[in-house]
Amino acid sequence: MTGDLHGLALGFADPTTGAQAAFRCALQALSRPGEAVACAAPAPRVPGLMPATAALLLALTDHETPVWWGAPEPSRWLRFHTGAPAAASEADASFAVFALGVPVPALAGLRQGGDASPERSATLLIELPSFHGGPPVRWTGPGLRETRAMRLEGLPARFWTQWQDNHARFPSGVDVLFVCADEVVGLPRTTAATSDGEG
Repeated sequence: MTGDLHGLALGFADPTTGAQAAFRCALQALSRPGEAVACAAPAPRVPGLMPATAALLLALTDHETPVWWGAPEPSRWLRFHTGAPAAASEADASFAVFALGVPVPALAGLRQGGDASPERSATLLIELPSFHGGPPVRWTGPGLRETRAMRLEGLPARFWTQWQDNHARFPSGVDVLFVCADEVVGLPRTTAATSDGEG
């Protein structure tokens, strides 16, 4: 597919129904950390992005939400459909997208919000090869009735060390939506995560 067609041709067949379904998926994932939620929205096929990533971006972004892209960078496609501009830097982004295999930068370098405006922090969309098979990490916090053992594959060990600092900054800090194909797992800043072997 050419760059021009890639930039203009793809979106929800029914924008209202598709956006509502993807928005509900994001809300459910963040309110039930660690639970894999199927993104029921009929997602467009965007080269370089998983179906759920494309659906979430169409539902969550608009002209006031700059997006930071790792690679690939289908920013023209998103801007055509939602008006979302490409962020000038990681620190300026409302949303940061890291397609499969793209390294995630230091969490502290992303928009953190503040005590008076925590809603101004960044949300990360991170694609993973699997929600199983990684090293065990224990999640606790609101929305979890008991400790949940997660084995997300494809994250470096330093991510979880950085996440402990992110959690400690609450109410500031970033939130994460992990994506694998058409499923989403939410990790809000209220969730504590401890790798096995740590205190």
